[in-house]
Amino acid sequence: QTYAPKLILLDITDISCIRDVAKEILNCYGCVDILINNSSMKVKGAVQSISLELDKKIMDANYFGPITLTKAILPNMISRRTGQIVLINSIQGKIGIPFRAAYAASKHAAVGFFDCLRAEMEEFDISVSTVSPTFICSYHRQPAAGNWEASIWK
Repeated sequence: QTYAPKLILLDITDISCIRDVAKEILNCYGCVDILINNSSMKVKGAVQSISLELDKKIMDANYFGPITLTKAILPNMISRRTGQIVLINSIQGKIGIPFRAAYAASKHAAVGFFDCLRAEMEEFDISVSTVSPTFICSYHRQPAAGNWEASIWK
């Protein structure tokens, strides 16, 4: 018998749909053994030139999305007393550099959350890991002047 996985799409920035997608995953597969949070969105720019709207979008992708998904999957792992949760983060979650304030702030917040979660999950034998790679080459589009949306790195 061959196994054909079902494709389930998730927009990690759409916080309102994450719980429903997690429920669909659990209904389809019964459990999640390993959850790897690997979403990332960043923008390069001076603090004063980045809108609060964009700050919130970055925070949704890099902090609220992963923690919302984790919280939706966590009860299943706790009830089974097993599982592994991994956050693929960034070295910028530990240090800040100029022109990356929104990104660094979201990555700092994620590290703080998952560090606390690690301590809380120990009693349930759930492993929580954080991986913080240094700079990597990722897809990037040079924006037209004044077009912040095109400067987002996904």
